[in-house]
Amino acid sequence: MKKIVKIFLSSVLCIILLVLVYAGSAYVLSRVGTSREASGSNDVAIYILTNDVHTDVAVPIKSPYKDWSREIKFLNTLKKDTAFKYVAMGWGDKGFYLETPTWEDLKASTAFKAAFSLSTSAIHTTFYKTLKEDNTCVKIDISAHQYQRLVTYIENSFKRDPKGHFMFIPTTANYGNDDAFYDAVGSYSLFHTCNTWANNALKSCGQKASFWTPFDTGIFYQYKN
Repeated sequence: MKKIVKIFLSSVLCIILLVLVYAGSAYVLSRVGTSREASGSNDVAIYILTNDVHTDVAVPIKSPYKDWSREIKFLNTLKKDTAFKYVAMGWGDKGFYLETPTWEDLKASTAFKAAFSLSTSAIHTTFYKTLKEDNTCVKIDISAHQYQRLVTYIENSFKRDPKGHFMFIPTTANYGNDDAFYDAVGSYSLFHTCNTWANNALKSCGQKASFWTPFDTGIFYQYKN
């Protein structure tokens, strides 16, 4: 009996230590920032958005450099409205997106699969008519060349069908009338979260970002005035 208790306590201690190491690493590395690359011009305005947990990257739906509506279709939303100017995209665990509308709906199995890269991923897209800068929305001006790099990064995150099109996910798990889900490349884990994806998106186009962060706070820390 004493041996069992000792093993149990040792296991609990190991888990606590791992959590502390993870949290400490996340805090420290998220405060270490990458420098912004000189652009020379401000051709495109992009945005980063947070709901205090998850970071999205928002871009113009149509610009001289990319028309996202060709693949992220207005018709795939419930409202099917076409009067939008921006589309926000966030990568994440497919189970979380489609099976967990609120934290009360979170299942232990979903969390376990997400934490250890045991499930597939999805990209959640949301259309916006306007975006207003505040503590949850930051505007970033970038050059055409930088934007093209960001476009490539985002495009490569979408899974494609045999004809090369983004793979729309028919579902009733929409968050509103103006959003839709698409299958994505990669797996979510403790070390590659939705915010890690967004942080890497900023790195791809030479913008300020955390060295590494699993949380949205790390990203927005870099953009504090």
